[in-house]
Amino acid sequence: MVEIGYKLFTESHSAPELVNYARLAEDAGFSFLSISDHYLPWISNHGRAGFAWCTIGGVSQATSRVRVSTGVTCPLIRYHPAIVAQAAATAATLMPGRFELGLGTGESLNEHVVSGVFPTSEPVRLDMLREAVNIIRLLWKGGMQDYSGIYYTLDNAQIYELPRELPQIRISAEGPMSAEVAGEIGDALIHFEQKPEEVIETFRASGGEGKSCMIETVVCYGRSVDEAKRTAYEWFPVAANKGELNWIVPTPTQFEQLQQMVTPNDVAKNVLCGPDPQKIIEKVGKFVDMGYDSILLHQVGPEQKEFINLAHDVILPEFGIKPPRPESGGRMVPGPAR
Repeated sequence: MVEIGYKLFTESHSAPELVNYARLAEDAGFSFLSISDHYLPWISNHGRAGFAWCTIGGVSQATSRVRVSTGVTCPLIRYHPAIVAQAAATAATLMPGRFELGLGTGESLNEHVVSGVFPTSEPVRLDMLREAVNIIRLLWKGGMQDYSGIYYTLDNAQIYELPRELPQIRISAEGPMSAEVAGEIGDALIHFEQKPEEVIETFRASGGEGKSCMIETVVCYGRSVDEAKRTAYEWFPVAANKGELNWIVPTPTQFEQLQQMVTPNDVAKNVLCGPDPQKIIEKVGKFVDMGYDSILLHQVGPEQKEFINLAHDVILPEFGIKPPRPESGGRMVPGPAR
């Protein structure tokens, strides 16, 4: 059976809001949560970019069943791999068997802030990711570890708080080159809907056969299609950017300049907008047919509680997910599902 997840978007919601949404999403029946890990928001009017790892601690105490993944953390520049290894190990002790480490090569937006430099070469970033994953797995073996590589060094490093069950490492891939690396070094795949068929085929052919494949799709549930298009444009205009722009543009101000070059209709080509849950159901079904076993729904905009209700009442039951209402009875949150 397919698993359906809910996105915790740190760039648009405060940490207390995200912890609350996590609890509501678990009550609604979502199988997993994925939290973005940004230093800066994409655009200034997002107004948020809280520290994901603190929020994960809050989520661990507000939930008891749902799995939690970083979606995704970049262990290349802003974080040394040794710090990511320690953070993930601690998160896994807070959520035994429920935490998963999602890793990727990141964006200039978040990584340049500590060095002023972000590698524009994808092969270089992927080589750095390979080495970073090697370091993380080395430290998770326990004991004192030294390491001298091309990009990173360890000197008398040891993680003293290791979980009984180590997290899986899910690698992000946006194209065939990164999908090949994901199959090689990852326990699982996450894709962000750029080339879903090509990526999953390459991942499987490169060592990913039999491994979990997750895809994130962006939706904007609203009272009307036009209203949802306007919301998507205001909250997630980066969906309309082409090529590698989202990876190499370094500041929210420049992303706002790009926003002026696109329209709500442009954004809606990549964000499913409107009140009709059947379109979301059909899209999830399409990805399931491609072979994705985990579908992550990223609802953009302020109507998070309304979307969670919609998922509970309409979307999740279509895929055999029928969680009980909370013990307190009644709706999880006020307001109609549609």
